[in-house]
Amino acid sequence: MSLSNSSDALLDTFFLLGIPGLEAVHIWISIPFCSMYFFALLGNSALIVIITTERSLHKPMYIFLSVLSATDLALSSTTVPKMLQILWFGARSISFSGCLTQMFFVHSVFALESFILLAMAFDRYMAICHPLRYASVLTPQAIGKTGIMGIVRSMAVVSPFIFLLKRLPYCGHRLIPHTYCEHMGIARLACSDITVNVVYGLTVALLAMGLDAVLIAASYVLILCTVFKLPSHKARRKALNTYGSHLCVILIFYIPAFFSFLTHRFGRHIPHHVHIFLANLYVLVPPMLNPTVYGVNTKEIRKQVLKIFLLRR
Repeated sequence: MSLSNSSDALLDTFFLLGIPGLEAVHIWISIPFCSMYFFALLGNSALIVIITTERSLHKPMYIFLSVLSATDLALSSTTVPKMLQILWFGARSISFSGCLTQMFFVHSVFALESFILLAMAFDRYMAICHPLRYASVLTPQAIGKTGIMGIVRSMAVVSPFIFLLKRLPYCGHRLIPHTYCEHMGIARLACSDITVNVVYGLTVALLAMGLDAVLIAASYVLILCTVFKLPSHKARRKALNTYGSHLCVILIFYIPAFFSFLTHRFGRHIPHHVHIFLANLYVLVPPMLNPTVYGVNTKEIRKQVLKIFLLRR
């Protein structure tokens, strides 16, 4: 009976290999990864506390920013602890159900964060291009419905991944050359046709997150056109500085993610370690940078941070 149980447990176990080809430097790679995760935890937690406790920041832009910080914490905390276990201790095993759970949260939180970035772009579009309608459009009720819509959408598009993976037979090796579980990384271990998985994954990437990216780009183009019409040179420079920093964060968020999605399907000649290293960036770099770009560069939040330090002194 015990032999049967151990055999079943072994069949239900997958192994995350970390970054293949760079095993000798796993411990060194873990240092910047751990540092980025620490700063992401510190920065996003501080931002959430400041926005939650300061009533003057209970405005649409800051509410969206606090939700973005929460999704950043969820995205990095879903992946980095297991990643560090692999890099530090070689703890590579993960159950099939655990792998599916991690995969679901990685993709659903990423889809939610993409939706929140779209909502923030719309918020800036309304504030700059239609300031007189801003308060009547972005009401607390509208913000609440937007948040619910984002959660429902992300869960609706990612949930089918679980059923698509559970229907597949896994009769070969169970080694995943990655630091965390992704949809296509699991699907490629199956010993049957995975065309449905490939098509659905590509459809989600293009029609959900891809559409978000297109709409974000369109909103920032309209914002840029409005900014260049401003009569004050100082106002234009200030708006362009904010625009440039936001654009950098959005590019850092989307480019590694789409590179990872498309490499699984078309990039067979790209080295594994390059693909996996970039895939780790979109769960580490945006969560680390967002508190600085969206928080410290925002005058009201910067004032609250300085106020806290002055009170402590």
